[in-house]
Amino acid sequence: AQIALAEKVHELGVYRLPKRLDEEVARLHLAHLGVKLTVLREDQAKYIGVPVEGPYKPEHYRY
Repeated sequence: AQIALAEKVHELGVYRLPKRLDEEVARLHLAHLGVKLTVLREDQAKYIGVPVEGPYKPEHYRY
């Protein structure tokens, strides 16, 4: 995420990470926590209306 943000010049301010990057960072933390994430099957992804590879939440979703 830091590399992706550093590749582009931004004006001083507060920015939200795109969901794709946010979920990528979260996946990288899972191994450190001892958590194994299973990959969605095609039918599961279709049922909830998301791509198999994510992101799994819409851009407007906030934690």
